[in-house]
Amino acid sequence: MKTKFGVIGANPALRANFVFANFDRKKAELVALCDVDPASIEAFKKAYPEMADVKTYADYRELLADPEVEAVFVMVRDQFHEEMAVAALEAGKHVYLEKPMAITIEGCDRILEAAFRTKKKLMIGHNMRYMDFVLKMKEVIDSGIIGEIQSAWCRHFIAYGSCYFRHFCARRETCTGLLLQKGSHDIDIIHWLTGGYAKRVVAMGRLSVYNRTKNRLKPGEKPDRKASFRDDCWPPLEIKGLNPQMDVEDHSMLLMQLDNGIQASYEQCMYAPDSERNYTFIGTKGRVENIGDYHGETFIHVWTKRGMRSEPDIIYRIKPRDGSHGGADAPIIQAFFDFIRKGKVPAVSPVAARNAVAAGVLGHFSMRNGSAPQDIPPLRKELIRYFDNGQKA
Repeated sequence: MKTKFGVIGANPALRANFVFANFDRKKAELVALCDVDPASIEAFKKAYPEMADVKTYADYRELLADPEVEAVFVMVRDQFHEEMAVAALEAGKHVYLEKPMAITIEGCDRILEAAFRTKKKLMIGHNMRYMDFVLKMKEVIDSGIIGEIQSAWCRHFIAYGSCYFRHFCARRETCTGLLLQKGSHDIDIIHWLTGGYAKRVVAMGRLSVYNRTKNRLKPGEKPDRKASFRDDCWPPLEIKGLNPQMDVEDHSMLLMQLDNGIQASYEQCMYAPDSERNYTFIGTKGRVENIGDYHGETFIHVWTKRGMRSEPDIIYRIKPRDGSHGGADAPIIQAFFDFIRKGKVPAVSPVAARNAVAAGVLGHFSMRNGSAPQDIPPLRKELIRYFDNGQKA
């Protein structure tokens, strides 16, 4: 029997297309769409004419009241995640919620409480846990070949970073900041591969480049989201069409003390000339690092012997995969439906998603308040047990 689902946030040019292009038609059926913009609905029908007869709504509450809908994908702007996820869970729907889980720690905890109370499945879209280069690094770490992990870091270069300064992500009030919005992926991966959660964070950050650009968007003018992905979108100070109002940092540095004693860092630059997430994990017997991620050819380098040399002792080549986000979107969406129908627990964790948000939120608070250290507030133990047990009653 197919799982009948709806999507809130229907524009196929945005996040919703990760769902439309990747769900298994043999196991699931799209029965309802919701978007406040009729143009998004029309764009979907044009892009997917075979599903053009799907029911459509302008109000997400009407979609949630549809008894045919068993599950929903919430693919809207970050500031609406909390409200819509809680409403969907309380309406008796299983929920796939795009990352970040919410833009506040309190919002995350409210979502977790709703999922615990309703006993409906909750899954967060941390698709990087399904990327091949991440899985290979996890395999190396779990094998013990580099010993016990003691330190980790990620350098995140973002050539298309100006995209985030064209729309809602440019404002604190609608996304909190990019250390949270973009960095929640990487904080989650650091947590996952090190086996611990940040318990204390300290950060620094600045808005130092994009605030100096000229020729901003005029009132009523829509941003060109694709412009930031073109080769001529360079150099940063000459970029046009950015949000006239911006107050989020365009580069950030986060230090984390994890609850298992491991120390980690995450550095993000939104105006780099290239794009790559470069992770390093160092243990008591060696080091593992990725060269490239999912944008093209990727290698995993492993050092297990001492020496002043550049060549690693082991090199793994990661073969490119077709599909969005390095082929990670199809398996994570399939995992959601397997979770609903078969009870198969996915690789992603709502508790981990909350803790990634917590580190990002308090990292932003730290950098905006003299880089003062911030302690992550604990989650209620009953919630931890419930989600660690695969959301079983």
